[in-house]
Amino acid sequence: MYRLLWLSFMILNLAFTAKAEKNPDEDTTQLLLLEDINIQLEATQAINDMYNFEFERAERQYRWLKQKYPNHPLSYFLLALSEWWKIAVNVENTRYDEKFEAYLDTAIIKAELIYRLPQFKVEGAFFQAAGWAFKGRLYAERRKWGKAASAARSSLKYLDDIKEKGYLSPELLFGDGLYNYFTVWIRENYPMLKPIMAFFKKGDKELGLKQLRTVASNAFYTRTEAQYFLMRILASEEKDMGAAMQISKYLRDIFPQNAFFHRYYARLLYTTGQIRKTEFESLSIMERIDSGRTGYEEVSGRYAAFYLGQIYEQRRDFEKSKYYYNRALEFAEAIGATETGYYLYSLIGLSEIATAEGDKKMAKEYLKRIRKESKRKHPANKRARRQLKDL
Repeated sequence: MYRLLWLSFMILNLAFTAKAEKNPDEDTTQLLLLEDINIQLEATQAINDMYNFEFERAERQYRWLKQKYPNHPLSYFLLALSEWWKIAVNVENTRYDEKFEAYLDTAIIKAELIYRLPQFKVEGAFFQAAGWAFKGRLYAERRKWGKAASAARSSLKYLDDIKEKGYLSPELLFGDGLYNYFTVWIRENYPMLKPIMAFFKKGDKELGLKQLRTVASNAFYTRTEAQYFLMRILASEEKDMGAAMQISKYLRDIFPQNAFFHRYYARLLYTTGQIRKTEFESLSIMERIDSGRTGYEEVSGRYAAFYLGQIYEQRRDFEKSKYYYNRALEFAEAIGATETGYYLYSLIGLSEIATAEGDKKMAKEYLKRIRKESKRKHPANKRARRQLKDL
């Protein structure tokens, strides 16, 4: 279902403006092009720090921008973006929601104030579109579909306002690309949502992919967000694992402390059978969890521990395999994810090892847990029933 959540995030995530002190009589259609090199220099390092999960350092710079431009939505939007990346590593964790929404609400209010001024209309529309898009994305993650759709419509209204002025730089093309791709994808995969999708204009998947590739290559401020979405689309929807892996490795290398990018890279390595690299990255994830590194928590641990359990089981290093399978169970239980494949197949791995070691009683216990935790139609449940009969 996580792919569905992208519907609301159809507008670009981030951009900056030229100084608010510009002469109001000047042509302000250039405001979103960031011609002010000083703002670029002031903000670029903070953005990189944020994506590298150095949130404290990034937020110090964002608060400084808030002091310098107190009536502008820029700093509040960036602070909201920082909270979003804290949410992204485990979207079920709601501890950052309130702060995230508060920053977005302030950004939207301030954007509305400058939107009312003709010379700042495009700039105000931009931050309104981005703010509402992010609110919609959070609502979608929380399964509040009505609110998500409403926020998405609000966002699109302001995006259309920008497009009418012929203002589609690579930064703004990002929102258009997401919209074109996912409006088609949702209609194809979720027919029950057709009543909601009737409110949205049809998109074009191929055009959307082309636009996202353009942004990922040419944009300055939205490049990383475009790469993030393109990586996931190519891996999960387009099945272009080579292209997805290329982006994933780049993000892992550029932002080595970003737990999400690290986890996703390990996942692609495992999926493509690159076992030694999977082992290396998974051990690195486990070490960072154990040392309390920012962003490294149970979701990443569940992935990495399962991969290591599989690797060591295949090598018949059963002691290591059991250790990591059991850690995968602990991580999953800590976040209430006992119906997921990582949990269930860790139990299958443990049952296989118990059988190999001649402990049929323990093997049966693991298989019974699978039946208890999963639905009857789940492949792991079916497999557990077959193995119980064999035992």
